[in-house]
Amino acid sequence: MTNKIKIDEDLFIGGEEFTIIAGPCAVESEKQMESIAKFLGEMGVKIIRGGAFKPRTDPNSFQGLGMAGLKILKSIKDTYGFRVVSEIMDPRDIEQAYDYIDIYQIGSRNMQNYSLLKEMGKIDKPVLLKRGMSATIEEWIKASEYIKMEGNNNIILCERGIRTFESYTRNTLDLMSVPIIKSETEYPVLVDPSHGTGRRELVLPATKAALALNADGVIIEIHPNPEEALSDGIQSLNFHEFKNLIEEIKE
Repeated sequence: MTNKIKIDEDLFIGGEEFTIIAGPCAVESEKQMESIAKFLGEMGVKIIRGGAFKPRTDPNSFQGLGMAGLKILKSIKDTYGFRVVSEIMDPRDIEQAYDYIDIYQIGSRNMQNYSLLKEMGKIDKPVLLKRGMSATIEEWIKASEYIKMEGNNNIILCERGIRTFESYTRNTLDLMSVPIIKSETEYPVLVDPSHGTGRRELVLPATKAALALNADGVIIEIHPNPEEALSDGIQSLNFHEFKNLIEEIKE
């Protein structure tokens, strides 16, 4: 049976509700986040995502605003009442990010960063652990055990696609991991159709598939103007596309 992970007094991930987490790949500015927050509030979304520390393959690409980005997220949280998901890459940043983040994310590139996993195990907040881009399901589960062994059992697993020989999509979204994880662990499992496909036109069908497979929710990237996004615009939905997604999966 899947654990229900408590995010707030009346907000959980797991159980019968399909949770939709949404927000930009990267926090770019106060104006950008204000626009997104207002829209997501109207859509009934309760958990907002936003990257402040961005692990990028190209060292010359946008690396995020760091603590300044977390402060913007905190302002949005206080104004609109969202809970916040954001990635931490360095164990040294865990403590200073504590007052800004409600769910700590460990990204794909850090799934086997054992020092980071152990430190995340010492905090009293939920941890969203993304599957490594080349990780087996067993390796992914073992990574979660590093967190659990340090005392934190508030773990949420996130399937975000794996690297294969296929080049049409950014990654190959391994949706069969959803029922496998549910049979092998008690953790809620989310699906990231944005990174899992890398193509905005595939986000909706991937979300429908995740819902059909009894995933506990999805985490989706949106942007007011994806063509101008500083990172991952090609896989980000605009507001109209996201609204359409919400309407279709509620049918």
